[in-house]
Amino acid sequence: MKFMGQGNDLFFNSFIVIFFIIFALILGLFVVGILGGIKQWKINNNSPVLTVEAKIVAKRMKVRSSSSSLNDDNTMFTNSSSTDYYITFEFESGDRLEFEVPGDEYGILVEGDLGKLTFQGTRYKGFTRK
Repeated sequence: MKFMGQGNDLFFNSFIVIFFIIFALILGLFVVGILGGIKQWKINNNSPVLTVEAKIVAKRMKVRSSSSSLNDDNTMFTNSSSTDYYITFEFESGDRLEFEVPGDEYGILVEGDLGKLTFQGTRYKGFTRK
């Protein structure tokens, strides 16, 4: 004999299991991201600071922006944006590396510039033009 609610209990139990599986996957991805960042930080700290001849071969920007309404009647908004700056350097061997650089340095460096690049692992330390 089937009682009312048995089908609902099965649905509810399935929902809880699926919810916790999805939650665990999202949490796992978050933890993997944090551990990857810590690993890269350690690698950079243990890497030597190198200064090598390099040429600037490319520049790019990544602009991120967001906006949101503060009031229900949409009369007030907040807008924010941030820009990340990247430069690709080519070494005498033909190898290339891209580094995130500060905006003030990005503005004064030009594709084709030759000079000495200083870096530590994936950390940009500076570029001195010839």
